[in-house]
Amino acid sequence: MAVMSSPPRSLDETELGAYFALIEASSLLKHAVEEQLREAGDLSYVQFQLLATLGDSPTGSRRMTDLADGVVYSRSGLTYQAQTLEKRGLVERTQSSDDERGITVTVTAEGRAVLADVFPGHVAILDELLFAPLSRSDVEALADILSRARDHMRQNPPRSAKPRRRRKAAAGTGRERT
Repeated sequence: MAVMSSPPRSLDETELGAYFALIEASSLLKHAVEEQLREAGDLSYVQFQLLATLGDSPTGSRRMTDLADGVVYSRSGLTYQAQTLEKRGLVERTQSSDDERGITVTVTAEGRAVLADVFPGHVAILDELLFAPLSRSDVEALADILSRARDHMRQNPPRSAKPRRRRKAAAGTGRERT
């Protein structure tokens, strides 16, 4: 005899409206930001995230695995983006000092200069599209709400953002760990 499962819960009108507003607002903002980054610095959104994360680091450096976990991007895709930035002289990739298979990425002076070029326009886009219609208390509430949602989602992150398990078996493979 087949067991009947209950139908999935439906979203109410408010939940559905919040979801669609979030998706549409995110898409509109990301499109405008990507356009500005291309024009001001010939950067993709992921390249900007990588440079900005490095630029915000006290040392200007991060391990590739930490970068991939932070920007929620595949490790292979991030490796490609880092290689592209390295060819432009915006980052340097070196062997990690604490793991011979790990790679550390460091923003260069040229990378910091590109960040300095794109940031004014980036902030202007955010001011114009995201923050202009909101009061200060709205921005504080939005930051709180999105931070809680993000933190909840990171409890079960996508594969690209999950910390890698260090396996003894992997040590003998000779594969580069990014």
